[in-house]
Amino acid sequence: MIAEVIVDISSSEVDKVFDYKVSELKDIKRGSRVGVPFGNREIEGYVVGFKEESDVPDSKLKDIVRLIDDYPVITEEMFELMSFMRKKYRLRIVDVLRLFIPSQMRGGRVKELKKQYVSVRDEFINADIDTFIKPAAKAQRDVYYHLCDVGSASLTEMNENFSASAVRNLITRDILRVDSVEIKRTPYKELKDGVSEPRVLTDEQKNAYDKISAGAGDTFLLHGVTGSGKTEVYMRCIADALNAGKSAVMLVPEISLTPQVFRVFKARFGNSVAILHSGLSAGERFDEWRRLISGEASVVIGARSAIFAPVKNVGIIIIDEEHDSSYVSESNPRYQTYDVARFRADYNHCNLIMGSATPSIESYYYASVGKYSLLEMNTRVNKRSLPEIDIVDMSKEYAAGNNGIFSRKLESELHECVDGGNQAIIFLNRRGYSSYVMCRSCGYVAKCERCDVSLVYHKEENVLKCHYCGNRYSMLDVCPACKSPHIKRGYVGTQQVVEKLSQMFPGKEILRMDNDTTQTKDSHALILERFASGKAPLLVGTQMIAKGHDFPDVTLVGIVDADMSLHFNDYRSTERTYQLITQVSGRAGRDTKFGRVVLQTFTPNHYAYKFAVDGNYKGFFEKEINLREITKYPPFAVIVRVLVSSETEDAAFGVLKNIYGDVMDYVTAHRSDFAYAAAMKSPVKKIQSKFRMQLLARVVSGAESALDCIYAAAERYRTAKTTCFVEVNPSNLS
Repeated sequence: MIAEVIVDISSSEVDKVFDYKVSELKDIKRGSRVGVPFGNREIEGYVVGFKEESDVPDSKLKDIVRLIDDYPVITEEMFELMSFMRKKYRLRIVDVLRLFIPSQMRGGRVKELKKQYVSVRDEFINADIDTFIKPAAKAQRDVYYHLCDVGSASLTEMNENFSASAVRNLITRDILRVDSVEIKRTPYKELKDGVSEPRVLTDEQKNAYDKISAGAGDTFLLHGVTGSGKTEVYMRCIADALNAGKSAVMLVPEISLTPQVFRVFKARFGNSVAILHSGLSAGERFDEWRRLISGEASVVIGARSAIFAPVKNVGIIIIDEEHDSSYVSESNPRYQTYDVARFRADYNHCNLIMGSATPSIESYYYASVGKYSLLEMNTRVNKRSLPEIDIVDMSKEYAAGNNGIFSRKLESELHECVDGGNQAIIFLNRRGYSSYVMCRSCGYVAKCERCDVSLVYHKEENVLKCHYCGNRYSMLDVCPACKSPHIKRGYVGTQQVVEKLSQMFPGKEILRMDNDTTQTKDSHALILERFASGKAPLLVGTQMIAKGHDFPDVTLVGIVDADMSLHFNDYRSTERTYQLITQVSGRAGRDTKFGRVVLQTFTPNHYAYKFAVDGNYKGFFEKEINLREITKYPPFAVIVRVLVSSETEDAAFGVLKNIYGDVMDYVTAHRSDFAYAAAMKSPVKKIQSKFRMQLLARVVSGAESALDCIYAAAERYRTAKTTCFVEVNPSNLS
């Protein structure tokens, strides 16, 4: 028999099926991971099919060397998904297959954790010890009596606490037996266990739950204000799936959310819950993945990559905070999580729920025209009103002589909150101490040598960092251009906010949560656990604290710079600003205490703020959808970007020029299908020493044919020295 194998090499030249003989290995199945000879080395591969004969001469056919796992690692559903993703996104086969298994599993970089235990063999228990251990062998007798008392113990611990030679002697003489036991590496073991019983549903929750339960393979948009109890609806739907003998997938946008969600779901569903995300150790991710593929766990919770979890017979798929841009993969392989989720829902004939307090404009539009079923929950479960938002005009603050980070209003509210024994969250979506360093004399701005971006000052380490490539530079004492000592620091970052709060509240613990403080394993969970315990009254953070978290003692949210996301050159900047404000505001007053929000801005009359203050999502949607329709942006068009990068500007330009030529020929022949098409340098012109250029198009009709043309041109002119990716409705246009 001939096995068709895809070798684990990410290269277009070998992205095809290779034939291998199956001589002695009988347990190989479709989806098995195997070792095969490739060139002059052995490499891993995936069996994608079988056939009786090969077009390759028998003398040139090689045998599969070994079967790596004793079970197929790719399920039949994943093979169907692979075909779907290859066709939709024009991806290489192996790049898709790699999504389906933990990356550390490839190449044998992670394996089962085995631990050796020793115990007394049955025939020696309660036997006359003098017949097999001499009275003088006190160390051996101590080992024997201890193991008779405890039953079994770790070999390592026995060697540490007793005579290792005595243990070895008893093992050699077969008085003790040694068993190798697999130890499962469990994520978030430090989280407190609990038990959660289903709560009585509000009328709005019950209405949403009943409609979802009556659905069959439908897509539901659950639009519920912050604190309206969307999670309880999710858990009821998951319980129904489990009771029907099915599995469930629950996605959250931020790794920081997974510990809290994991704790809540584990309290309800016990050990049937597994968690998957990039913040786990390689061993934990591997063990959780194996629990899922074996069926030991049937509920998976995780970030974007958890949509590829190997659960079978899926009964419900949930995408929480569906509006979040993290659900779009911006690196190879590029894909939209919604598309994958919808495919899996169709394959398993199950419902797909997308939940948010601030749905994306596209999703709410599709719900309004009937493509999705719209479910709305407009009231918090505790009947409390949404937090009151006070807008502070920072121009007036500066005019009044306040040049500080905080307005007088926010300072006053912070003191009242902390002095009253409550907690506050301070939101600023900019990490570091200062966002740039500039010379006051000549205007020089410190930039990364590898990337076309300004460096960010980090005071704790006294270094300048590039947030794109990670390069570090010494802080400037004088300007390298004009030698002036007059160095200015730019916009405030989270480090500077913490420093100011430390001066305001000496002796109080202030937690900071951003990419700098969450580099180590479990750091997200530890920070949130400490804040939840009430040991720290203040939490400063970026967007990772803006959504999903539930702290009953948080009565105040301060938004330091609401304008930060408003003035980007991106058609979604207003939408993202509204979403961030609404989401972070929703962290206040979630329990019995009243919540307040202080929003600092230089543009207090912007409509995004007005609608956010009123909690009027529908009003914001109507305003925004009208603008999208007039300007021909999604959902009334498809944005396509071809991003070309190379180590030389000329190489990138040459490839883009050729692609642009072919695409413009198509545009000329189908002018009415396009609202816009142009080629240009990328807004961030260089990242990691690679120059970046792009083609942008907005397709208003005939998108499928246009995409065929664009994908074909990108593939035609891609070279070994350039990377070239096509992105559809990318979440980041920089």
